[in-house]
Formats: sequence, C-alpha cells, structure tokens
Amino acid sequence: MLNQGIGSWPARRARKTPERVAVVHEDRTWTYRELHERVLRLADALRGLGVGRGDRVAYLGPNHPAFLETLFAAGALGTVFVPLNTRLAARELAHNLSDSGSTVLVHAPEQADAARTAAAEAGVRHRIALAGPDGGGALGYEQLLAGARTGHLDEPVAPEDPCIIMYTSGTTGRPKGAVLSHGNITWNSVNVLVDTDLAGDEVTLVAAPLFHTAGLNMTCLPTLLKGGRVVLLGAFDPERVLELVESLRVTYLFGVPTMYDAIAARPRWATTDLSSLRTLNCGGAPVPARTIATYLARGLAFSQGYGMTEASPGVLYLDKEQTSAKAGSAGVPHFFTDTRVVLADGRDAGPGERGEILVQGPNVMTGYWGRSEDTQAAFTDGDWLRTGDIVSTDADGYAYIVDRVKDMFVSGGENVYPAEVEDVILTHPAVEECAVIGVPDRVWGEVGRAVVVLRPGSGVDEHDILGHLAGRLAKYKVPKSVVITDTLPRTASGKIIKPAVRERHGREPADPSPS
Repeated sequence: MLNQGIGSWPARRARKTPERVAVVHEDRTWTYRELHERVLRLADALRGLGVGRGDRVAYLGPNHPAFLETLFAAGALGTVFVPLNTRLAARELAHNLSDSGSTVLVHAPEQADAARTAAAEAGVRHRIALAGPDGGGALGYEQLLAGARTGHLDEPVAPEDPCIIMYTSGTTGRPKGAVLSHGNITWNSVNVLVDTDLAGDEVTLVAAPLFHTAGLNMTCLPTLLKGGRVVLLGAFDPERVLELVESLRVTYLFGVPTMYDAIAARPRWATTDLSSLRTLNCGGAPVPARTIATYLARGLAFSQGYGMTEASPGVLYLDKEQTSAKAGSAGVPHFFTDTRVVLADGRDAGPGERGEILVQGPNVMTGYWGRSEDTQAAFTDGDWLRTGDIVSTDADGYAYIVDRVKDMFVSGGENVYPAEVEDVILTHPAVEECAVIGVPDRVWGEVGRAVVVLRPGSGVDEHDILGHLAGRLAKYKVPKSVVITDTLPRTASGKIIKPAVRERHGREPADPSPS
C-alpha cells in the first residue's frame, strides 16, 4: 500500500480479519469489513466536497462510530483530523476551527447549535450533521455515505505526514494545536501493545472521551490496530460501565482516578462480575493510595501511566505487577520512548533529586500548528520535549510525579508540591476530592490552601482536616486554610483545572499567622 498512515488501518484489518467485530455502540456492531466500507464511502463523499491532501476536517460530538470513520477517512485522503472538545463554548470552538483552518465540520445532534454558530464564525465551508440535513445548511452524514462509492483508495501518506491536530485544554491562555503525525500515533500504539500485552481478543471499553488523546490513543486505536473490539460509551456513566463490563466481558478499561472512584462507589460494585478484566489503565493524575487499595480488594491491580497530548500521549508506564512494590510511581519510559530528568541548571538529576522531565521518541509531536515560536520553546537540547512536570526517580529508575512546575509554590523558602499534599488529604475518610493551591501570605510569601469536596453526610470542618495532616506532613507543607466546596472544576478528561481553582478560591490572602 502507498498509504503508510493510520488511514490504511481499516483496509489492512479488513483483509486480515474482515468478519471480526471492530466497534460496538449501543445496540449495534460493525465488523472490520463494514468499518472499511463506511470509511471508503465517507472518504469518497469528502473528496466530492473538495476535501484533499492537507485540508483539515473537524469532528464535534461524544464517542460514536462516526468519530472513528471520520478520523480514518481523513487519514485515507491525506487530510488532517481535528477532534473538538464537546465542553467548549461556541466561541472557543470557533477559535479552534479558525486556528486549524478546518473546511469541514462533522457534528453530533447534541452539538448542533454550537456547531452552527462556531462554523459560521470560523468560515467553515461544509457542515455535516449525524442526524441528517437540518435545514440550516448542514448535510446529512448517512445520506452522504449512501450516495458515495466504495472503490479502491490508496493515497500516498507517509509516517511523517500530519494526522491529527489535537488542541490542548487551554486552561492557561489560548489552546495550542499539537500536531501528531501518523508515525507519532502508530509508534504510541506500538508502545501500548508492547507494554500492556493487548491481545486480538481484547474487548476495550472506551468511556473516556475520544477527543482527548488518552481515550483515543491509549485505548481505542491500539485495540483496533491489534484487531480487538472497542465498545464506545457516549458519556461516562459508572453504572453503565459496570453493566457493560459484566455483559460484554470487557477486558481493558482506561480512566482517570475520579472515574474509578465513581465506579467503586456504585452499590453494585461489590456484586458485579469483574473477572473478565485483564487491564485497568489509569492516568491523568496520580492514583490515590485509597483507590489502589479499593481495587486490589477486588483482585484488580492498576497499570498506571503518565503522558501528555504532545507525546501522543504515552511517556511513562507502570506495569500492574509493580503496583504495590512501586506504589505512587508513574513507572519507567514506554518501550520506544526515552526520558531525562533535568535540574534548573540543565544538569541531569540523580536518584531522589527533583527536576523537570523531558521526553524524546517517535511518539513526540512534530510541533504546534502554526506556532513556530511556541514549538521552538517546547523543545530543548535538540528534540527533547519539555513537559513542565517535576519528577524524581528512585534507584531503579522509576519516576514519581511530584507536580507541575507552575503548580509548585514556595513557602518560607521551601518548595511545596501540591500533589504530595493532596494525596495525604485524600486519606481522610470524609474527603471526596481535593485541590491544593498557593495563596499570598505576608509572613511566608505563599502558603497552602486546600479546596475540598466532602463525601455526602460528612460532618467535618476545616480543623478536622488540618488536624488529620499533623504528623503526616512537614509543617511548611500543611495548608494554612481549607475551603469546603460542592465541586471542583475539571476538564472533560477529569483533570482538575488548577487555574480555575485559583481564580475562584485563591484571591483572598491567608491569615498571616506565623504558626
């Protein structure tokens, strides 16, 4: 084949395992042969709309087979795919559409209003609605496929060609589009296959959103590359997850810690048959010790990881066999990925020293779309990607994420890493969620403030929580104040948005008590 990119995967799978089920969504299934045929039809329809090599095609909607069909059809044409976050406002969507120069927007009915507004503002030429023509200028997705052809298609696509523009969350300033090449995504999938031992009979439940790199590239695409079955869940629902694990004999599941906590909190958690699960992958944030213990009690061990959109996303991986022995670690680099930990002066850090982790490998992005200066700033010493994350390694080379560089604050001359403090606060039985931020203090410069969500029915207050930390943390690490709130702002992937927490709860200075 001339196409060496991921757009050729449906064709390659169709010739090897045509009748094996590829995708399950609600009550429908698609074999690899059916997926390949639909991808060919969509590619033909897009070409009929004038879409060609290098153009950008965007998708807005929850997890759905059309997401994958649009991704693969774009790849088959040498077109660049732009997944959009469904939680963004119309103005934010318009920015991403305009910044990427997308000419086509495929969207779900749930996002029709936002898609219509954003597409008009960004000058998108064609809008394709999954629900059919909407009378507002949108073409019907299924109608386009029905009138398209399934003829031979094999455009020359090289591994280094751009495949996806995936926008970062934009929690600070305008989001940037990380350009992931076909080679980046392929090598990331190979890393997953090597490190997680995915099998051809894998049944992967994709409950995390596909428009985020972990949901797409750590679970869905590696499974399809291997020839397994992906079960798409439109939105995360812990009750539905347990139902599907039991009824479909799910073997592979990915989530962030809050998702796993929500699953374990369901009444049917104790009685659901979980025996089919082989791999529970957790990322997005350090996994609290209590979450690990809850799952170990059901005989389930996490494989944990650390990654970022710019690395497609896999950087570090902790095999489930090491969950207990290396508790709290994010693991060692993925098989074809390399890392360094460097100090502020540029020297490589030794075991136990805290420094910024740098990443190099065939899974690392080619750069930011249209932002040469940002791309140059993102790399150091040639092709080492700066992550902005602080880690330390042990004598065996296992890395422990300490915190984001920008989340760290200095209190009385001492560096305080909020993730470390949060992990201890989360051991309090009344605390459901927690975020620690630095706030101004006239004596110490900055001190910690814990913003917590309590479990329902908890009757504790600030003094109870702070008292729980006594003796568990050095005094300078213990927050000087606690704010109890109903919710914490999160991205669609479940990560706490620290800038939003600071905006809401960090403006008022702490009591300048020298204690």
